[in-house]
Amino acid sequence: MTEERLSLGRWGEDQAARYLRKKRFKIVERNFTCRLGEIDIIARDKDSLVFVEVKTKSGPGHPPPRYSVNQRKQRQIIRVAKCYLKRLDNPEPRCRFDVIEIIAGSGKHPEKIVHLVGAFRIGEQGRK
Repeated sequence: MTEERLSLGRWGEDQAARYLRKKRFKIVERNFTCRLGEIDIIARDKDSLVFVEVKTKSGPGHPPPRYSVNQRKQRQIIRVAKCYLKRLDNPEPRCRFDVIEIIAGSGKHPEKIVHLVGAFRIGEQGRK
């Protein structure tokens, strides 16, 4: 992956974290990594633990970035989330999987943020 794409991805994750904080989410962890992969953001939304995949694109176009969170990617995120949950004192909190799509603008701020709440669930990969 090029440095430009990595930089865009980090910028998008920063924008997503800022957006979530404004929506009163508490960021628990960013870039959680285990041998199975990575989750961009783990946050609390009231009584739910939310695993967030952030997809950033440098401008409008087709298809929207959210479509890259396909069935295979969903399964990987779920496996990493299970790895994270095994490390908790309460391994069975209410969980949710969200996708945040960031479209970069020409300045420091995103042109568009789309937050897909409950984008997928365990056992339903690829159905939404």
